[in-house]
Amino acid sequence: MLFIDARELGYMVDRAERDLDDENDIKKIADTFHAWRGTKSATAEYADVPGFCKSVTLAEIKAADYALTPGRYVGAAESDGDGEDIDTKIERLSAELLAAFEASERAAVVVRTQLGRVHG
Repeated sequence: MLFIDARELGYMVDRAERDLDDENDIKKIADTFHAWRGTKSATAEYADVPGFCKSVTLAEIKAADYALTPGRYVGAAESDGDGEDIDTKIERLSAELLAAFEASERAAVVVRTQLGRVHG
């Protein structure tokens, strides 16, 4: 069985309706299906694409208690990340958070002082 998760394709018309572009989105879905089926009209060979499509066996579906949610099988798209080393990033973000805490504490002192003047 082929699972396709097209949540990232197209655009939201409103809160509940997604519209797909005929030229790109629908073509991508159709090309993926034709490649998976191995039809003569296929423009390429089928390959699972994390976050978009995955070919799954009945045994895999049974192991997932017959859940048919595409996201369960296709997973998440591979992320390129931001290129920053994780240890460096944690150190930088920790320093920024501590600085924000200090600024918040200074602002709280100023607010308390001003409230004391108003109610004083």
